[in-house]
Amino acid sequence: MLRTPTHSAGMRTEQLEYITAVTRLGSLRRAADELRLSQPALSETVRNLERELGVDLLERKRTGATMSAAGQELMPHIVSVLEAVDRLRSAAGEQHRLSRLVRVGTVNAATVSLLIPVLRRFRATHPLTQVEVVGARQTEIQRGLTEGGFDLGLVNHLDGDDLPAGFETTQLLCGRPVVCVRPDRPLAALAEVSVDELLTEPLIAMRTGYVMHRYVHRLLAGRAPAISYSTDGAEMGKLMVAEGLGVTVLPDFSVLGDPLERSGAIVCRPLAGDSARVLLMLQRRRAESVPRAAGELHETFVHRARELMRDVGQ
Repeated sequence: MLRTPTHSAGMRTEQLEYITAVTRLGSLRRAADELRLSQPALSETVRNLERELGVDLLERKRTGATMSAAGQELMPHIVSVLEAVDRLRSAAGEQHRLSRLVRVGTVNAATVSLLIPVLRRFRATHPLTQVEVVGARQTEIQRGLTEGGFDLGLVNHLDGDDLPAGFETTQLLCGRPVVCVRPDRPLAALAEVSVDELLTEPLIAMRTGYVMHRYVHRLLAGRAPAISYSTDGAEMGKLMVAEGLGVTVLPDFSVLGDPLERSGAIVCRPLAGDSARVLLMLQRRRAESVPRAAGELHETFVHRARELMRDVGQ
């Protein structure tokens, strides 16, 4: 029997899901049990849908409910709508994954040459993804990766260091330690700087927890400068050098291309007789599945690093 449709609050997806359950199970009672609804509530929901459509979808008998002829004609359309809703939900879920927050911990190495271009490229292809960059020490970054606070970590390693277990580690850049100095200081006139010459200037060292702190400690072999400072990260160290507070030792990839270096506010000189190499590593926690946005940001880092290594002939 056809009835004139009545206006209501609007058809809901669950109404269509309920009618397909009743049709599949052949009983309002069995459908109510499966859907964990009371039978009167399910029956009322189906009747509301019938009023909305103006069609009796079910033939109700004492032995159960079966799909009416009109309902059978409409069932392919109902199934089509539910499949479209499933596709919409899947697409929305994927969009949510793509637009999630990605957190990157970094020791502030190669910020201008690597990190900034990577963020610019990633933003162009993932406009809905928020990337949060957090400066931190090596140990803090690795703890954050382990605990899920960071998705990716940029950390320095000295060549020969053991890699920590539990992380997937990709080498991005390879450089050498250099002395970062103002161009008007005596050390800037040298082709290379010895340890004795390094100790003639106030030394701006990285705090404990940075690889370059460990490297300088090993380099000085117990000797100490007359004046020294300690700071967090290469960015502050370079700024302090530019302001004339002293010199610092950093990987060359943290200095070359920096705005302060390009403007002539700082220069770098190699260390005499030192063959140490500093590796910039990209780390992430080993996991069976990686969020897509974090995985694609990882790939963007790798591609940019290959460009930089090709440019310097490594």
